[in-house]
Amino acid sequence: MTSFAQSPATAVVDRDCGDFPSQAAAQNFFLANGGPQSDPHGLDSEGDGIACESNPCPCIGRGTNTQNPVTTPPPPKVYRETGNVTQIVDGDTLKVRLRTGGVVSVRMLGINTPERGRCGSDEATDNLGKLAPVRSTVHLVSDPSQAAKDRYGRLLRYVKRQGGYNDLSYRQAWNGYTKRYVFGGKPVNRDRDYVRAIASARSNVRGLWASCW
Repeated sequence: MTSFAQSPATAVVDRDCGDFPSQAAAQNFFLANGGPQSDPHGLDSEGDGIACESNPCPCIGRGTNTQNPVTTPPPPKVYRETGNVTQIVDGDTLKVRLRTGGVVSVRMLGINTPERGRCGSDEATDNLGKLAPVRSTVHLVSDPSQAAKDRYGRLLRYVKRQGGYNDLSYRQAWNGYTKRYVFGGKPVNRDRDYVRAIASARSNVRGLWASCW
């Protein structure tokens, strides 16, 4: 039988992690040579799809490539503002002059009071006026689960009065001047608290539960 020796031109060169300047370079080679399903060079000692994890970065994550690396999206931005109330528009909307300048309309998150002309609209507006009188200082914060503004350009915010209640949406609910509000099928992060406050107001017949609902 004739034996054929493998020529130097076709011999497979075994590679190890020390042959690569970075983990990314090793990962590229690993993926190009069958990884993560196959690892003929033994670059993935832990069998987790990541080659040469001890090599210095730049690095590439599990099973990704340099053209389309997997990235983690940044967390949603939370907006915070402080200002003074200039007007109570209705039971869930007020205008605020921000410390940074300019007057903005603020739609309180998670609640929905009666529209103008409907039963209880005046009472809900008056109650918000007591919670956050004109010229009082309020702190606004957005909810990362919700849009920062609505289609009318109003800021969508939780509202806290300085020196007063921490959450005016909750207080309107507890006092019985609002119902639950969910936009686009996604409740606000504080929805459970509001639901409990509304249930308490309803069972104890507070506010508009005694006259309108």
